[in-house]
Amino acid sequence: MKLFHQTHSPYARKVLAMAHEVGLADRIEVIHQETSPMVRNDEVFALNPLGQVPVLVIERDCLFDSTVIVEYLDGLHDGPKMIPPHGPARWHALRRQAVADGIAEAGIHLRWETVRRPDERRWPELADGFRDKLRASYDFLERDDSLDGPLDIGHIALAATLGWVVFRELPSFGAQHVRLAHWYEQFSRRPSMLATPLSGQTLDRR
Repeated sequence: MKLFHQTHSPYARKVLAMAHEVGLADRIEVIHQETSPMVRNDEVFALNPLGQVPVLVIERDCLFDSTVIVEYLDGLHDGPKMIPPHGPARWHALRRQAVADGIAEAGIHLRWETVRRPDERRWPELADGFRDKLRASYDFLERDDSLDGPLDIGHIALAATLGWVVFRELPSFGAQHVRLAHWYEQFSRRPSMLATPLSGQTLDRR
């Protein structure tokens, strides 16, 4: 398998960390691909019409996005499933993954309005709206009783996204969300996280 990956993508890190957690990392060739809406990457577009990573190439086919890829990977190993098959554990895991992916999406939009877009084209009120999404999500996770349960895809996705929040210096979850910050600190010590550090900068221009 080949994973088209970006070293500073929370979604790509989720996939790669998942592969490490379930013992599949050594079966995947990781290929860094730089993507941005401003700079077309034809190699990625040839596999994904959205021009985004991660993309997993399998034999003569390919899979995207991260939620699809992690479900595929979960069917390739014999250990405990990262996506529980049924019941509250399943819905809590998928809900936590959805919150994590939503935090990443809001953070990406916030960076457009504060860092990536030219000053004269930024919309401060929109930036405030995305900050509010981040803070509300942190509040929700601070109250999430399932956070301390058995490892699942929701934990992996959340750790990857919170690591990206720290990496990009977005509004912090630490000071006012002690339980969440402690959980992240502990999870960050897992081998899967240590093996998948974030690095690099988004290139919006050639």
